[in-house]
Amino acid sequence: MDRLLLMPPVAFTIIFIAVWLLTRLAAALALHVSKKDNGSKKSYACGEDTFNNFAQPDYSAFFAFAFFFTLAHVATLVMTTIPKETFASFAMALVYVLGAVLGLSILLRK
Repeated sequence: MDRLLLMPPVAFTIIFIAVWLLTRLAAALALHVSKKDNGSKKSYACGEDTFNNFAQPDYSAFFAFAFFFTLAHVATLVMTTIPKETFASFAMALVYVLGAVLGLSILLRK
């Protein structure tokens, strides 16, 4: 019986039924809005009148920080995981870190 429950099709079916039942239970407990009031209601914002926000966030400055974070952490990961015994692996990691430093200097130049 233990092996039967661990077979992928049986396990998938059991999990699928459990998730389906939880979805039905959540739908039964959810707040239902009538369709006639759906268009006339305004969202509640602490008692303030709401207005359409036309701001378009710009994430172009975020790319530089994300790239810096990625290069710095991957370079740190490479340097800390190289084996100490071989010079070839140390040289390869050093070349990688110098490439990361070059990439960061290009990124951070003004």
